[in-house]
Parts: sequence; structure tokens; C-alpha cells
Amino acid sequence: MDYSKFKQIVVGRRSIRKFENKDVSTEDIIELIDCARFAPSDTNSQTWEFIVIKNKEKIKKIEEMTWDAIHEKAKQAVERGQEKPAKLLVKSFGPYATAFSGAPVLIICLATPYVSKFREKVFDPIELATEEVWQEEGIKSSCLAVQNILLAAHAKGLGSCPMTGPVLFAESQLREYLQIPKEKTINMVVALGFPKETPKQLSRKEITEILHIIE
Repeated sequence: MDYSKFKQIVVGRRSIRKFENKDVSTEDIIELIDCARFAPSDTNSQTWEFIVIKNKEKIKKIEEMTWDAIHEKAKQAVERGQEKPAKLLVKSFGPYATAFSGAPVLIICLATPYVSKFREKVFDPIELATEEVWQEEGIKSSCLAVQNILLAAHAKGLGSCPMTGPVLFAESQLREYLQIPKEKTINMVVALGFPKETPKQLSRKEITEILHIIE
């Protein structure tokens, strides 16, 4: 393996919010999901699932329901006398949270229930953790799979952006619209397409700020 090429992929990846009006092939999408399924997961539970939307009208509908929810939250904030945060929510965060609207592909990333022989035979009998903890374990593994998608997309010349706006504001509406069972957690959405922009690299914390080596 050529490490320098791998690092170029990691360092060169950007979150893309503007896309070319160009179709992403089903073959490319399958390749990305194929990379996702080789991510590590807790006890190989593979707690991930993906809904891929290529229908522009459906993507637009998800954008609209997200905006509706944002406006409703802003209205509630104004009623509590929080006019400034409400304005910032709509003017600043709103466009940021719905930047997936111009993407030709939207991937809904799910975390499925954590099921494994260890949970069945060991963890549950000794009452190791609550259901909320196991849900979190599923989300962690799902996030690892999403990172594979982001890196694989960049390696194929595609742009992507992981986003949580629709989940933060319109999870119940999104769940109902896509008929997602309640036992599956909506983790995030990923906008995907051919990039129409080349964002600058954002600043990163220095290694000395984030690394603690214990010898």
C-alpha cells in the first residue's frame, strides 16, 4: 500500500455543498456502499443500512420538510423572546443544514439495532447495559461505515458532505416520509455528486492539542 497516496485522499477530502448537474451512476453508488460494508463494527455486528435517493423531487421534499421544521423552531424561539437566536437559525444555519438540496444523490445513513452472539449470550444475561447504550453502539459503527463512503467518494472524484440538519429538525417527518422502522436510527444524511466547488482546507487543531501519549 502506498501510504502517501492514502494520506492525499484523507487530507484532500472536502465537504462539498455545490454539485454539478450530472448523474452519479448506480455502479459508483454500489462501489461506495461496498466500501462502507468493510468498515469495522462492534463484534462485527455491521449495524448500518443505507437508503439512496436519486429522485430530485424526493430530495426537494426532504429539503422542504427540513426548512418547515427550522421555521417552526424559530417561531417557538421568538415566542420565548429569543429573537436573535431565531434569526440566526433561519439566516445562518438554515442554508447550511439544507445544502444537500442541490445534490443529485442523497444517502440516508441508518444505524440498525446492535445484535450479536456476545450480546445474546453474554451482555444481556449479565445486564451489562441499557437499550440506549446498545443504540449508541450501533450509531458508532454506522459512523465508521459513513467515513468509508466519504473517502471512497473522494477517491473516485466525487464530492460528498455528511449532514445532520434533517435529523436534528425533521427526523419524525423524514422517518414517516421514507417509511423507516422505529427500531432503526437515522444517523445522518450524505449529499453526493460531482463537485462544483473546491473549498479551501479549514484549519485543524495542532497535533499537540489532541494527542496524549502515555509510555
